[in-house]
Formats: sequence, C-alpha cells, structure tokens
Amino acid sequence: MSGLRAFTMPKWGIEMEEGLVAEWMIGEGSDFAKGDLVTLIETDKITNEYEAEFPAKLARIVVPAGETRAVGTLLAVFADAGSAVDAAAVDAFVQGYKPSGAASGAVPAPSPAPAAVPAAAPPPIAAPVIPDGLAISPAARTLAGERGVDATAIAGSGRGGRITYQDVDQAGRPAPASLGGAPVSIAPTTASVDKAFASPLAKRLAVQHGIDLAGMTGSGPRGRICKADVLARATVAPVASAPSGSVEIVKMSPMRKAIARQLSFSKSTIPHFYLRNTARIDALNAMRTQAKAATGEAPSINDYLIRACALALKAHPDVNIQVHDDAIHLFADADIAVAVATDKGLITPIIRAADTKSVAAISAEMKALAGRARSGRLSAEEFQGGSFSISNLGMFGIEQFDAIINPPQGAILAIGAGRREPVAVDHALAFATCVHLSLSCDHRAIDGAVGAKFLADLTKLIESPEALTA
Repeated sequence: MSGLRAFTMPKWGIEMEEGLVAEWMIGEGSDFAKGDLVTLIETDKITNEYEAEFPAKLARIVVPAGETRAVGTLLAVFADAGSAVDAAAVDAFVQGYKPSGAASGAVPAPSPAPAAVPAAAPPPIAAPVIPDGLAISPAARTLAGERGVDATAIAGSGRGGRITYQDVDQAGRPAPASLGGAPVSIAPTTASVDKAFASPLAKRLAVQHGIDLAGMTGSGPRGRICKADVLARATVAPVASAPSGSVEIVKMSPMRKAIARQLSFSKSTIPHFYLRNTARIDALNAMRTQAKAATGEAPSINDYLIRACALALKAHPDVNIQVHDDAIHLFADADIAVAVATDKGLITPIIRAADTKSVAAISAEMKALAGRARSGRLSAEEFQGGSFSISNLGMFGIEQFDAIINPPQGAILAIGAGRREPVAVDHALAFATCVHLSLSCDHRAIDGAVGAKFLADLTKLIESPEALTA
C-alpha cells in the first residue's frame, strides 16, 4: 500500500517532552479533509488541537486516547484519502517505523562473528485456530500464529476489548519468577509516640521495640525521653502493623505534573515573605450596584480588584517584575495573571496591560480567558509570562490564605471572601464588609518596605474606588 505517512507526537514549545492523547476526533479508517480536527493533545498547561495539514485517511491508531507518549513517538498512520487500507502493509509500516534522529543515537553494529555450526531447527509450533469473529488486530493475529499463542484466552486491552499486538506479545512471554516473601507493610506506625516529649531517635526505638511512651518521664532536660530511657525498657515484643486500607492510585496528568514541578521549584528556591492587610469593600459594592442598575450588568468584584492591582503596580514598578537568576526585569505594563481553577488543575491566563483597560474591558476579557482555560483552549501566549498574579478563593468561602509565587514573577496577591466585620470609624464601632489580602513577595527582589507601600496603596484604591473607573 503506497502513500503511508507517520503521525507522531508533535512538539509544541521548547520545554515540551511528552504529551497525552486526550481524544481522537476521527475514527480509524475514516477520511478527513485539510483543516479537520484530528486529535486533541494535552500538554503541561493546555489541550492543543491538531488540525490536518492535508487530506488523508486515518489508517491506524497506534496510541489510544488516554495514554502519554514522548515527543516523536508514532501515534497513528495516515494513508491517501479514499484509498483502501492494506492491514498487512500498515502492520509492516508500524513495526518498521523508527523515530527521526534515531540513527544519530544508534549503536554501531558489532564485527561479524566467526561462522558457527547451525543449530538444529526447532520443531514447528502448531498454529492455534483463531475464530474469524474474534476481535483481534491483523498484526496480533499473525504474531499469535507464529508463537502458538491461544488468542481466545487473551483479554484484549484495545478499544472495545480488541486484542492488540502488545497483548499477544505479553501473553507469549514466560511468567516472571516469584520473588517470594511476605508483603511488606508501609503503613505509618508512629501514632503511639507522636505526642510524646521524646527525641526522634527515642521515638524510632520505641516503635521498633513496641514501647508505649505515654506517661513515661525521661531523664533528659525538662523530662524529655532520650535513647537511654527507651533502651532501658526495651523488649523484643513484635510491633503490630497498622492495617492498610484500600488505595486508589491516580497517575498525574501532564498539567498536574507541570504544576507540581513549578510549585516545588518556587517554594524551594524563592525566599517568600508575606504581608497582610484588610480592605473594606462597601464603597466598591455600592459602585458595582450602581453600574448594574444603569446597564443591567456589572463587572465582578474580582474584575475591580484586577484593575486596582494594575494601577497600584504602575505606581510601584518595583513590584511589577520578574526575577531571572541575578537579573530583575521591570515591566512597563501591568500584565496580571489570574488563577483559574479547571478540572485538570490551576492555570493562570493573563490580562495584558491591565492598567490601560477599563473595568468593563477587563471583565469581558477575563470571561473569555476563563472559558478557554476551562475547556483547555488557551494559546501559549495567553498564559505564559505575566508580571504579577492574583488568586481569589473568596467564592469558596475562604477568609484568608497565603499563595505561592508563580515564578519568574516577583509577587502574588491572595484574596479571601468578603465578610461583615466590626471596624472602628471615628472612635465608634461599626460594621463593614471586609476582605483579607495577603501579598507573597520574593525577598530577593522586593524588600518589605516596597511590598508594604504597594499593599497600602492597593488597599486605598479598593476602599476609595473612584479612581478605578476614571
């Protein structure tokens, strides 16, 4: 069969190393036209749509949906549009495919060995009978015949229980030898000593020897239990293992792995410090109510807060930064990243030059970005970069929290829910709707006084919001 082409895992971005085949939009054996959506590939942050660059037929899906593969891995085989699919030719194409660049890493062929006396040919393997109606791929059927594998006894892992080449290959291998031995429990066994006033070594010895430290007074400073105290009461009684419950293991998606890497890097390399303040938002709520009465709709409180942060960043450019090794990048515009929760993890689409946009424009842009974020349709430039971040968990009822900086940015603002709280007004007690703000700063580039001035001015903008609509 002529015209076969390999479709491999594409590389979108310098840092992409692998991708997850989220969904095949074209069925195997179907034709598609140029520009048709063929598959969805999920990367670290977004789900990319692969559109056909030419008309063709999806002759074979090699990697089913839901599996992750490295860049360059063969995902499918395309054939000429309208042509008949020769299963044997496709099987040969798949088995003979080598990723591009494989030759550069190939191991040199060894020198030919001296000719040896040919060994006696093994007796032929009796080919098992494979029913015609069995759901099995042509390559798997051929392999089962060659190795004498009973395909009817194999549970297929392909779509709809179809038996694949890999299923037959695995079934034809000898069963691995059992290593023996009793199962090893990894359940924690320190609950009985966690509350004891004892040294870490004494606690470990107590667990090993089954010693209850409750009520025991040690010989160390202030009655601390030490190694000698535990050894004096050591016994050889076995320690009962805590029963282990059922555990569901869920593999991280590419997005979740990227979030884990980013946040681990942030907390381990960036010296965070936190500044907290409380802002009254009654005036802001009144402004929003007036806008809704006049136009029938109004931006959200979060939209006003984005605008307030943008104006405060313009007044304090030392906070509107990115940190790259020993260099600080100061931004002319306030490019504010806003945390959006999706079913696959957190992503931060960016409102570019938020200081130049009205609250209404910010609201419209934020709605569009959040919609594309939740559907995995953001482009790379819509979430990469930014000079400042906002994370608002007020809609979940969280009053206050501290956020982790999104590197290479220098700061992030955490916003809690609005609550009615007592406040002092002109030497009298009154009630106001307040939100708690927490600013996380990178101490390598932002000093405490700089962050404090920014947060103070931001609070003024929120409490006197006339400048937000100017």
